[in-house]
Amino acid sequence: MAYDQLKLDRQLCFRLYTASRLITQAYEPYLRPLGITYTQYLVLLVLWEKDELPINDIGKRLLLGINTISPLIKRMENQGLVARRCGDTDKRQQIVFLTQKGKGLKREAARIPGCMGTDLAGCGLDAETLTGLVPLLDELIAKMTVCDRAVDGQ
Repeated sequence: MAYDQLKLDRQLCFRLYTASRLITQAYEPYLRPLGITYTQYLVLLVLWEKDELPINDIGKRLLLGINTISPLIKRMENQGLVARRCGDTDKRQQIVFLTQKGKGLKREAARIPGCMGTDLAGCGLDAETLTGLVPLLDELIAKMTVCDRAVDGQ
């Protein structure tokens, strides 16, 4: 068939999209009691590693544009999870930092990776298989990020 390459089963993008969606859904029961979304969880992970970051740095770490990260931070600010202040040297720069509530969620969220590991093991995915995916996905992300910058002219 001339259009065999257009079959859904032949699309890498569909597999990556579906895996991402399913993993994100698997986090939902653990994040809902904390009152946060998966994307908010990712922002918190970044800030738990290093608090008080420029909003642009958070966006870069998560590969999210300013048009995505700004409203996300605003929602988190409204929830009392983070706050913002002007940068020390550049007043136009916005520094995002954790509130006490945001810091407090770290203790509650600490169990999530273990729970997810248990859930995935229950689906037949052992730790070795999952660990083996990490370098492959890291390489894919790194190469696609470089390629994307080249295409965008950055």
